[in-house]
Amino acid sequence: MTNHVSVDVTDGFHLVIDALKHNDIDTIFGLVGIPITDLARLAQAEGMRFIGFRHEQNAGNAAAIAGYMTQKPGICLTVSAPGFLNGLTALANATTNCFPMILISGSSEREIVDLQQGDYEEMDQLNAAKPYAKASYRINKAEDIGVGVARAIRAAVSGRPGGVYLDLPAQLLAQTIEAGHAKRSLIKVVDPVPRQIPAPDAVQRALDLLKGAKKPLILLGKGAAYAQADADIRALVERTGIPYLPMSMAKGLLPDTHPQSASAARSYVLAEADVVVLIGARLNWLLSHGKGKTWGKPKQFVQIDISPTEIDSNVAIAAPVIGDIGSCVAALLDGLDGAGIAKPDAEWLDPIAERKEQNMAKMAALLNRDAAPMNFHTALRAIRDVLKQHPDINLVNEGANTLDYARSIVDQYQPRKRFDSGTWGIMGIGMGYAIGAAVVSGKPVVAIEGDSAFGFSGMELETICRYELPVTTIIFNNNGVYRGTDVNPTGGKDVAPTVFVKNARYDKMIEAFGGIGYHATTPEELTRALSEAIAAGKPALINAVIDESAGTESGRLTNLNPQSNAKK
Repeated sequence: MTNHVSVDVTDGFHLVIDALKHNDIDTIFGLVGIPITDLARLAQAEGMRFIGFRHEQNAGNAAAIAGYMTQKPGICLTVSAPGFLNGLTALANATTNCFPMILISGSSEREIVDLQQGDYEEMDQLNAAKPYAKASYRINKAEDIGVGVARAIRAAVSGRPGGVYLDLPAQLLAQTIEAGHAKRSLIKVVDPVPRQIPAPDAVQRALDLLKGAKKPLILLGKGAAYAQADADIRALVERTGIPYLPMSMAKGLLPDTHPQSASAARSYVLAEADVVVLIGARLNWLLSHGKGKTWGKPKQFVQIDISPTEIDSNVAIAAPVIGDIGSCVAALLDGLDGAGIAKPDAEWLDPIAERKEQNMAKMAALLNRDAAPMNFHTALRAIRDVLKQHPDINLVNEGANTLDYARSIVDQYQPRKRFDSGTWGIMGIGMGYAIGAAVVSGKPVVAIEGDSAFGFSGMELETICRYELPVTTIIFNNNGVYRGTDVNPTGGKDVAPTVFVKNARYDKMIEAFGGIGYHATTPEELTRALSEAIAAGKPALINAVIDESAGTESGRLTNLNPQSNAKK
């Protein structure tokens, strides 16, 4: 007679979940299907939160913004091939914006893919992801799941954060493994974001450069906000007395109403400054690559960045300070006392104050006009005044004109509360970012959307309603892309390429899913609707009717949009 000894086993499904939970990851954004449906079910059963979307790109955007807000990699889970490709757009955007995110996709069997034998949703996803991710890994054995997840986490958050792809072939998930061996294979990532201390001579070089500056400027990028070194950054700004400019997602690191903010004199300070300190900002297209008419006369740069290869990417950097932003700013603060750096004098500060006053007066005149129907300024005045009473609300913003105007009109008072189109300047992040921000923070979200931008992710209204998230979406509805006044030059039935359905009622969409819809045609109606929606804390959408002639082609990026001058 044979005695059978039972052995406890687990499988790849459970081990992936265990590896994530072992590293304090508790939320997955995704969309189920072959081969990962059971992975989502089991994750929920094991106490993780699974937020199911209607499109993988939006799930990926939610994961990316979650990573930005928490400094832990946001997790996006997709099916193979088309689902992976949908998620890949968000992964590429996360990498470009330096958001830590892991895209986990199920995939077809390796032996069939490698011989191109035509498997279900066959695709070599690992190699497809490599150009768009910071790192890409595939796990083939259940005993390697602990290693694979640990490597993905470390790659996503260490150094310059970014997107990581993790490939899980279908057969891996079903593999069984002895439970004790499985438990021992898990890895808890220790110190995934090690401090990178700047070299003392680099810090001294930066201080010496600032000491000789007559017209210094500090420029804060979203990397400065991501670093969560808020107190030290504020201390550096205030102790030096240097005017500062925040990039859009750095707004709120110091309140936009701070006296040293030079946002209202942006063109002047960029052109006139002699020494510019870049903190977590890159000299890319958003800053005219650090040269040309925007920057006026030549200047010297101090650049704080964790990546040495970022230095000199467009112009010469006189004083690179390489390390994590928290350590670099702390080192500069430590060196201030003995550096002999005087606060800027009136020759620099007075002209800035004068231009701020002039520009703010011009803006106030635009905001206070009565326009019927509403234009961007009158609508944003109403939104600005309501949001001023709720400084902890998360603000999502995308569109062309909607983004441009809101960025300069709606003030931020707290860090990491503004999420927008970012480094790529793309549309389609709206509902994904709104859901990610609501889930991670537990606080209300207001998404200010152009009607065109909303269209990329609008079906996620159902997701917002399904999870009862406190998201209020405001659609600036001017009947088209940029504006709704273009006409078909042939006189044919088809509308012009930039025109949408006239007088669309987007508020009816959310009502179909059980949310609250509002239709606002005046600033007073918009004020009332937004106040009510925030107070209710329920999914809501405000269809804000804007003059269809309001808006300019491509917003402030008109110069990047070539126009045809040829005649047939």
